[in-house]
Amino acid sequence: MSARIEIDLEAFRRNVRTLSAIAAPARAMLAVKADGYGHGLLPIARAALQSGADSLGVLDVPAALRLREEGITAPVFAWLHGVDTDFRAAIEADVDLGVSSRLELDRIAAAGASRIASVHLKIDTGLHRNGASPEDWPGLVSAALAAGNVRIAGIWSHLADASPADDAAALAEFHAAVAVAAALGVPTDGPDRPLLHVAASSAGIRMPEARLDLVRFGIAAYGSSPFDDRTARDLGMVAPMTVVATVVGSRDGIAVLDLGSGDGIPPHAPGAEVLLDGRRVPVTTVGVDTTEIAVEAPVGTEAIVFGPGDRGEPTAEQWAAWAGTIGDELLVRASTRIPRVYLGE
Repeated sequence: MSARIEIDLEAFRRNVRTLSAIAAPARAMLAVKADGYGHGLLPIARAALQSGADSLGVLDVPAALRLREEGITAPVFAWLHGVDTDFRAAIEADVDLGVSSRLELDRIAAAGASRIASVHLKIDTGLHRNGASPEDWPGLVSAALAAGNVRIAGIWSHLADASPADDAAALAEFHAAVAVAAALGVPTDGPDRPLLHVAASSAGIRMPEARLDLVRFGIAAYGSSPFDDRTARDLGMVAPMTVVATVVGSRDGIAVLDLGSGDGIPPHAPGAEVLLDGRRVPVTTVGVDTTEIAVEAPVGTEAIVFGPGDRGEPTAEQWAAWAGTIGDELLVRASTRIPRVYLGE
């Protein structure tokens, strides 16, 4: 069999159940951006909703619309918009929209949809990725309250996760912004009160005071730790993705595997290894389409590039350390030209 990526959906479901229990009584949103962090948008979205996630988060409107087209009716939140974003289609499909500026709000209000738009207003608390500045925040809130075809469904931000002190300061800034919104007339209780959310995987696990109404879990659900001092296993998470390669040639102490940097394997990862026949084998060279390892092996022999680690294979976190990056990047780089095989459907 040629190279493949195995996705253990039951391992993923266990991760989501664990994280949902950590968040409770707050709701759990599962981020399925970047094609479900390389695991496949639709299988991962469905598995998340089967396992305790109340809603799904995607980066952009096209991904949200794809979920709707495939019959997913759970709440979907999209937060990054371009100049050509089809807000009308998003509103008609009942997609919640993150709003970072008055310009975005005005475009949503002018989209001509037949239903009221549900928006989550974002305040920048220091990450500086997007969101309204404290100076612009009152104007954004007031404009949303004045728009007759917009409902403030949420107020949110994104913590930088730089340090506990930085996150505590950012959370205080968020609460200050919520107080400003309340003073301007945003409801603070009852069915019309907006959801408050700032925490992703890191703060959702380590910072109970940041869980508020909703936690947006991302990378932790995919078996990669958001922390430098704790592995995914330490957190009770198991990586659902296993990357398997096949030996396609072997001579002079070198075996050639049928995937390379074009499939997401880091080309520069000193010390990297794979598991073959139960033992770790050093990687010598990573090309675009192939990877060479320091062993001879019969053609057709399978090697595990990375996986959950329970058979002694490297994990994505270990590969990330060898490559000087983070586990997220290893997962999302996994090429779609490698077939996915889903276990536990």
